Amino acid sequence: MKLDSVEKILDYAIEKEEDAAQFYLTLASRMDKEYMKKVFKGFAKEEKGHKAKIQAIKKGKLMLKAEKKVMDLKIGDNLVAVDLDAELDYQQALILAMKAEKAAYKLYTDLASATSNAELKETLTALANEEAKHKLRFEIEYDDIVLSDN
Repeated sequence: MKLDSVEKILDYAIEKEEDAAQFYLTLASRMDKEYMKKVFKGFAKEEKGHKAKIQAIKKGKLMLKAEKKVMDLKIGDNLVAVDLDAELDYQQALILAMKAEKAAYKLYTDLASATSNAELKETLTALANEEAKHKLRFEIEYDDIVLSDN
């Protein structure tokens, strides 16, 4: 798919946010503990919120301002990838989530770099920062739950 227009970029971003919401709902359905289900359902809701923001942007109703860069603990960067089809425990689900958020951050960063539209670049950078916040939250959770036990 060639992303050569603002509309195509926004459509692609909307599609990716819907995919992310479905990903988190799938993770939630695979968890055996209620608090784990709740965490991932909450992220699905946030991704749907991102989708709604992008749809509003597409309609010309909203543009986002990029905040300062979000801290990256880089915990998930060096962990071995986990297969979504495998039996997942909470640690593995967190690894999947960290890697998904890193990929989403990279997507928005790449899309921002690919456009010359200043407002769209600012909005895509803001969305990248939202994904970086998600990754950071998963990294903190991983640090608190997994690394503190070792």
